Amino acid sequence: MIAFASGTLGSSEPGADTCLWAATGRAGGLSTGVYESGNLAEYVGDDDWAVAENRRRAVGLVGVGVDCLAVMGSVHGASVGVVSSGGVVAGVDALVSTSKGIALLALAADCVPLVLADARAGVIAAVHCGWRGVGAGVVAAAAATMRELGAVSIEAVVGPAICAGCYPVPAERTEYLRELVPTEVSDVACIDRAGGSFIDVRAGVSVQLALLDIEAIHVKACTNESTDLFSYRRDTVTGRQGMIISRA
Repeated sequence: MIAFASGTLGSSEPGADTCLWAATGRAGGLSTGVYESGNLAEYVGDDDWAVAENRRRAVGLVGVGVDCLAVMGSVHGASVGVVSSGGVVAGVDALVSTSKGIALLALAADCVPLVLADARAGVIAAVHCGWRGVGAGVVAAAAATMRELGAVSIEAVVGPAICAGCYPVPAERTEYLRELVPTEVSDVACIDRAGGSFIDVRAGVSVQLALLDIEAIHVKACTNESTDLFSYRRDTVTGRQGMIISRA
């Protein structure tokens, strides 16, 4: 698996605790056809054996084995799962862990995947957030769970997602989202102008992180515009890339 972007969260001081993260794209896997080649989702119609190998390669980017990979079964809500072992956790859009040797994976193909960490406290999270997740407050829910487990200084990496210009929506959707979030969020996430309405999920997530006093790194790429990334809006039948994190 070839990382679309990767890095560490935590102190740069020698010997300090760090967390490894990576954003995957289309490259470096074994899937073929519309899933070529790095699809990480088992629910899109791809061959199971290809997805399994792609996941094995993906966890290698953060230094753990595939049996120690925890993946969320996203439902566009705000439920959080706390995990200490690998496997699929159904019905959640965020995973949190304090365990070493565990990797957390958020899948997406236009929604925002992001990872969070307090390396010193040893708490990590992965989050899937679309426009419904912005409205439901999944980022805040994940951060709250991390803090309950001891996190104090949280950092985040926001992965690639569809940009506002590529995400026109019915006007009713921006009106609905405005009712769910503070004006600081709706002012950047809900865009109504002559010619249409749009949602900027990345901007909404960024403001929500800032309101939580969480500094963020951004992987600046639009899934709809980049052929190096999967996009449901562009292709409909397609794979999923991910954001993955582990404690080093």
